Amino acid sequence: MKISCLRTQLQHAVQTVQKAVASKTPLPILTGIYLEAKDGKLELQATDYEIGISCTIDATIEQAGAVVLSGRYFQEMVRKLPGEIIEIATNKEDRTIKINANNSQFNLLSLPAEEFPVLRQINSDNPINVKDYCLRELIKKTVFACANDEARPIFTGGLLEIDGEEIRLVATNTHRLALKKENLVSGNSQIKMIIPAKILSELARLLVGEEEQDVTLSWQKNQVGIAFDNVYIISRLIEGQFPDYNKVIPASYSTTVEIDTNEFLDAVERVSLLAKDGEYNVVKFNFSEKEVIITSNNPDVGKAYETVDSILNGTGLEIAFNAKYIIDILKNIDSDKLVFSLNTELSPACIKPFDNEKYIYIITPVRTS
Repeated sequence: MKISCLRTQLQHAVQTVQKAVASKTPLPILTGIYLEAKDGKLELQATDYEIGISCTIDATIEQAGAVVLSGRYFQEMVRKLPGEIIEIATNKEDRTIKINANNSQFNLLSLPAEEFPVLRQINSDNPINVKDYCLRELIKKTVFACANDEARPIFTGGLLEIDGEEIRLVATNTHRLALKKENLVSGNSQIKMIIPAKILSELARLLVGEEEQDVTLSWQKNQVGIAFDNVYIISRLIEGQFPDYNKVIPASYSTTVEIDTNEFLDAVERVSLLAKDGEYNVVKFNFSEKEVIITSNNPDVGKAYETVDSILNGTGLEIAFNAKYIIDILKNIDSDKLVFSLNTELSPACIKPFDNEKYIYIITPVRTS
């Protein structure tokens, strides 16, 4: 193989695929980045068998071929090389790869390319197209609610549902649930799949193009393929039955409270400073006619007390929550005002933007003595 390409494009491609490079594996080949040059294109691939990412860029190809280079060293090298053009060439005498840029020259040992599990794109009979900004918004508003506990894998992913012209993403760790809905431009499919949270987070990170574009979703058995721009991601799906989230959402509420989102967020963050003790980060909320009183009490540190103006409809009550769970949703509400809906001090509550019915967040209170 002998090729040359723009350093900026190669650096972008390496940064795109490097999240799929395996860090801890008994298979050395998975610690590498696969490069294949043909037909005026250079394709980079990485996989850890959970996720695979491919990125294709333009290149001047004198000699086609494929190599595998250490993901760790190749990434650092490309990031720090000088000049605008990078040349990569194999050495016929041994397994080293020569990399030139301006006055810099490196010789990297390569891994056997024939051992790399090359990614094969999924051929689906009915792929779905979703606008990139729509998918990015779905992920951003929900993925933080996924569980981190691998002992319950079903909750470590987000449930993606497509029902005709509506697409939904749901995430829960059983203590809280985030649900975001969006409309598709067109569609008549019925789909349910559970995508791992780390794949969703990586996808949102990559969907930052300046121009609007389609993201194509294809699926097959226990895998999903995601294609956009010059990137292709393939991921395993989480197998199992996601619980019926509609049963978690209360049908009605006896109390609703309207609050300024930013004022509420700032107050909860300040009061929670003294609540960081143990696992639960407990903050109490006293909802009364014209204000919310927010308090925390840490015997080893002290107490915090703050009030925020509000409009209450219904009966006032006092209730306690994990402060982190409240802060997470407040940071994702884009509306100036929110609606906090409650029933009793021990039943699930709902937080949603004042002017958007397509985004809701259910949170379970914490019992306090």
